[in-house]
Order: sequence, then C-alpha cells, then structure tokens
Amino acid sequence: MVTMNDLERFNPITTFIFDVDGVLTNSQLLVMEDGSLLRHMNVRDGYAIRRAIEKGYKVAIITGGKSEGVVTRLQNLGVVDLYYGIKDKVAAYREFMYLYEDEITYENVLFMGDDMVDLAVMKMVGLPACPNDACPEILGVSKFVSQANGGAGAARDVIERVLKLNGDWLPTAEEGEELPRSV
Repeated sequence: MVTMNDLERFNPITTFIFDVDGVLTNSQLLVMEDGSLLRHMNVRDGYAIRRAIEKGYKVAIITGGKSEGVVTRLQNLGVVDLYYGIKDKVAAYREFMYLYEDEITYENVLFMGDDMVDLAVMKMVGLPACPNDACPEILGVSKFVSQANGGAGAARDVIERVLKLNGDWLPTAEEGEELPRSV
C-alpha cells in the first residue's frame, strides 16, 4: 500500500545506490578453509534490481568488498555502475554523480547503507535508507527504514515502492512472459 508519506519521500527517486554487505547480503560471511568468503543474497532483491534497470532507473553499487562472485551476480542483473573495493565511498559517489550530472541530482538518489562507512554518503543524497538491522547511527540518519533486514528484501522494498508509485512494477501484457522467473 502506497501512503502519502511514501509519495513525498519516494516520488523524486530515479536512482538507487546500494552497499553490498549488510544491505544486499545478510552481513554474515562464511569463511572457507581456503580463505574465500561466501555471502548470502536474496533472489527477490535481484528481481527488483533487474526490474528497475529494465524500466530505465539507474542502479549503482558502492561497496568496500571485492568479491568477484558478487560482481558477476550484479553484472548478470544488469548493473553497470559497480564501485567495489572502495575505501572512500564519498569519492565513488561523487564520481557516479559526475558521470550522470545531466540526468540526476542528489534529490533523485536513494542510497541504502547499513554501517558507519555509509554514513557520509547517506548525508549527501535525497533519500537515505537502511535495512531494519542497520547500526544505530545509520538508523538515526535514515529517512526510510525498511521493515526487512539486509539480505532479506530491504533493497526490493525500496525499489518496489518507487516502481509502484510510477506504474512500473507490474509486467505489461507484452512483457509478461519475458520476465525471468528466477534471477
């Protein structure tokens, strides 16, 4: 259900930027004997990301992580603006905004983060958002807190709200069979 408050917060959004660990994943790492790390991602978040891109929204990732598996997954969903292995998220955000300076302004950007490294960028966007299980400082600056935890549909929550507001969520009759069942 879309409320008036949602309209005010989500109406200007044309661009989604997500952190990975703790937002697109459940913030847990499984450390393998060979030192590799495994992450848990939500397929419904993946569907929402793909749907947003198909409908012309910008989706970017800014993360300190360097997982090639995560990068491949996100590229397979259609994400082209991937900033990974990033130490300075503010610099990455500024680079992204410079790339699209003729298309978007800070008011159009929703950034979803969950921990202290996201704080500075969250203060620079139109709609700072976070999963329900974000750290207290992030919860404090967020204008929207998803009822979902990181890796459990928080990204889908915000994407679905924006797309529903704009009539972009449900498949049309022409594309009904073309949308993938699993992403």
